[in-house]
Order: sequence, then structure tokens, then C-alpha cells
Amino acid sequence: MQRKSQSGVRAAAYASSVVAVLLIAASLGVEVAQAQAIMRTPTISVPSRTPTISPSVAARAVSVDRGPRTIAATPRLSARIAPTPVLPYARYSPNLYPACTAPYRDADGECLAQPNGGDGGGAGKSGKKSAGNSRRYNTPAAASLRSFTNEFVAEIDSALSLTEADALARRHGLTRVASENFPLIGATVGLFRITDGRPYETARREFAADGSVRSLQPNYRYVLQDQRASAPTEGDPAQYALAKLRLPQAHVLVHGANVTVAVIDSGIDAKHPELANSIADNFDALASSEGPHVHGTGIAGAIVAHARLMGSAPEARIIAIRAFGGTTGGAESSTYIILRSLNYAAEHGAQIVNMSFAGPKDAMIERAIAATAARGLVLIAAAGNAGAKSPPLYPAANPNVIAVSATDQQDRLFSASNRGNYIALAAPGVDIFLPAPDGKYQMTSGTSFSAAYVSGVAALLLERNYALKPEALRMTLAKTARDLGTPGRDDQFGDGEADAYAAVMAVPSDNATPVAAASGTTKREDGAARRDGPQIRVLEQPSLSSTDEKSAISQADRPAAR
Repeated sequence: MQRKSQSGVRAAAYASSVVAVLLIAASLGVEVAQAQAIMRTPTISVPSRTPTISPSVAARAVSVDRGPRTIAATPRLSARIAPTPVLPYARYSPNLYPACTAPYRDADGECLAQPNGGDGGGAGKSGKKSAGNSRRYNTPAAASLRSFTNEFVAEIDSALSLTEADALARRHGLTRVASENFPLIGATVGLFRITDGRPYETARREFAADGSVRSLQPNYRYVLQDQRASAPTEGDPAQYALAKLRLPQAHVLVHGANVTVAVIDSGIDAKHPELANSIADNFDALASSEGPHVHGTGIAGAIVAHARLMGSAPEARIIAIRAFGGTTGGAESSTYIILRSLNYAAEHGAQIVNMSFAGPKDAMIERAIAATAARGLVLIAAAGNAGAKSPPLYPAANPNVIAVSATDQQDRLFSASNRGNYIALAAPGVDIFLPAPDGKYQMTSGTSFSAAYVSGVAALLLERNYALKPEALRMTLAKTARDLGTPGRDDQFGDGEADAYAAVMAVPSDNATPVAAASGTTKREDGAARRDGPQIRVLEQPSLSSTDEKSAISQADRPAAR
């Protein structure tokens, strides 16, 4: 009897340990993440462009026009362990920008330099490494440099010829990689590289002292703000973002026609059916031979998709600017390339610039953004995917830019989304269905796609009133947003989730005083319960005219609360 009793105890203990292991695995997303990501998508049948979404959560069925093929996902979970309602994002994209803890930030909230040239060897900065979040940000991008090793971006004397610029570089042991005049900022800027093996700081100091050099800085690194997408599929037309943003109602009135959006991103597949006839212009700032990229194609789709899917402004025109590239999967860019891209957008008729990328505070790009905003362009950027403890990322934290954070289908903040008083708005950015290269589709997440949706909403407002000034447009989006989280403005959602229909209704189709008359406008300005009935709100906006009284653009050193 004693032997049987001991055997029973051992069996019970073994069973308990198995259950415990399964529970731990489920909580960590180990071997469960993929199945849960598939299961969380509703089963959908879409006969038209506007999907009807069943609220039930079940295995995903993907049906494509090319044949009656059905793919059903079978969960790999034990029947006794139910999948969690929302998958915790355990895997972060390699495209996250490096972050650091408070002890390793400077007065502006930026990460201090890393050793071995982590900030291009910036002068006077500490070489300490981030310790507190080392495990959380232990990704390839977090270990990469904030700037390109041994490279400078310098404003040089505009009177110098190319031959003279090359001679200037040789005098200081440098090579001129590229240089050109940028009308946007009224300056000639060159990209230079150290070629004689001298320490970065020595070369920087000597080059900056030359009378032909007006300013000098590192060539900073920028990365796209998406989560690693699943492998491109044949598509699933589920688009909960449409209902969240009230796009079908807004599209009864406007579609973004005759509005031009510059997309500064990776390569876009202009041949994709979702993007047919939407790409008005192409500019490859990299002068590369790379093909289309999944990120750029997805961003363009969030704005102008118009086949099986629906973008936020399906009739807008896209200027496709390739500024991000690379062979390692995570496309990246630099100060010099972003400057070229902004200059092209401003010089070629863009009205809106979508910037779904992030980097450090960058004096040259701050200057270019101020000049772009002064021309009356609307600038929209991804808040960043570096998480709650990240310092502000740029260009989103620039006060001239509308910074957008990401939400999921339950209106919760995307776990990787940046926070801060510079967040202006939120928009759907978790499990977003978008085009992918070669006629395929993808499911992906990130503040990149939230920003793209808002860029499309901005295009709707400009079609509604072409003379709408950027500050009036920003205020309209803020006043009509659907409040989320803590009542009023907060550091997660800004003024709330964008409401395309309410915003369009708040803008008159002529130059009269804007009055919001949208039924069901849901901006919550206090702690009271939201009313279901129509709401009328007068928006105290600046003048709508874009041709006069252009206000001076602020260039505050710190992110301004909006």
C-alpha cells in the first residue's frame, strides 16, 4: 500500500509539472504565438470592398479569388489551456530604434553615445551602455549604432564646385561620398567619410574648423517602425480599422482625390492591384537597384488601397520615395538620404508627407522639417515602436509633426508603441491587413501603419477643403478624435483615435467657419458618459487660407506638448 501511495504522489506531481510548463509556455508565447496570431482573426466573407466583420473569434479562413482554397489554422494548444484573448508581443521587430534607461540619457532625453563610435564618436558624451532594458531591447537594431561609422553630414560653402569639394575633403583625410544643393533649406550639404584611419573626434574637430564648413554632424541612422510581419499570404480582407476610423461613412463624401501624399519609405510595388494608378511619381533617393519592399508597399496600401482592401484615401496620389533599403531584411536610411527625400517631396508638389520611421534628434532633419512645414505641407510620423520607457523618437517628436501611436481592435495601446506628451493621435496599428509585393498580402503591426492611416485621413480633409492650413487640419483631427484611455489628452493616445467621418464633417467644403455637425461625434472632453445622439461643436480654428498669414514654425529643442 505504501508503495502504491508513493506512485500516486509521483504521478500527481508529474501531472502538475506538465500543466505548469504548458501554462508558462502559453504566457511566454513559446510555440503558441503563431497559432494565436492566426486564431485571433475573425472568419470573414467579403463580397464588396467594405468588409463586414463577424465579432466571433475563430480559426481564420482565407479565401482568394484565384480558387476555392481554404486554409484553416489548427491551434497547437492543449484543450485544457485556452488561448489568451490578445497575444502578448514577445518578439519585437529588428527595426526598433535603440532605446535606453533614464541614467543614460542626456538633458534632451536622448541616449548617450555607445562605445566604439556608437554615436559616431560624439564629443563629450559618455560611453556607458544601457543596462536596465538590456534584455527587453536585445535585438539586432538595439545593438546597432545610432549613426553610420566614420561618416559626417556637413553643410559646405555653396560656391564650391564638385572639384573644390573633393579637394576640401582630401585636405582633411576624407572622401566626399555625395553632395548637392537643397533648395528646401537653401544650403549645399555633403556626405563625407573618414578614409585615413584617424579617430572620429579628431577628424570631426579638424573638419569643422575649416572655413568652408558651415555645420557638421553625424550621419544618423533611421529605421522603419513595423513589427516583423508574417510571411506574405494571399490575403485576408479583414479590416477592423475601417470601422474604427469610420472610413466608409467618410468615403460617402470624399476619397482623397487630387491630393498628393509623399511616402518616404522603402520600395513600393506600384504594380500591385491595390495600388493600380495610384503612384503618380517615383524617386529613388538611394539610387539603388532593389525591388519593392514589404514595408513601403504596406504603407502605400494603408493610404490608397482600392481593390480587395480599402485604404483611408483610395483616390489620393502617391509620390513613392525610396529612402530605406538594405539586404539584411531590416531596411534603414540615414540623415543625408532623409534630407534628399524631404527636399524632393517639397519640390514636387506633395501636400502631405508620411514618415513611418524613427531615429534620434537630428539637427539637419529638424531644419528640413521646419522648412517643409513652413511651405504648408502636413507632416505625419509614426510615434515609434520602442516601448513605454523609450525617450522621444524623431521626427515624430518634432513639434511640426503629427505623431501617431497605435491601437488594437479592442482600442488598447499597442504594447510596443512609444508614449509621451508629443503623441497627437492614435489609429489602428495592430494586426493590419495590407498589400505586400508580388500581388500578395500581409498581416503586420506597428505605429508605421497607424501614421499611414492618418495620412490618408488628412488627404480626405484636404479634398474637402483644399485651402485647409496644416494647423487647422491638426486641430480638426484633435477636436474630432474619439477619446481613449484617461479622459482628455494623455501620453498614450494624444487627443484620441482619429475619426475620419467626424473630421470631414467638421470641415466645410467652402471657406465658411468650420462647424462640426457629424452625427455621433465621440470626442470625450470630460469624465461624463459618451452621448449617442448628434453633437454640435464649433471648432475654434486658425484661418483656413493657406496663402496668407503663415505662422512662424517653432523649433523648440524639446518635444512640445500638443
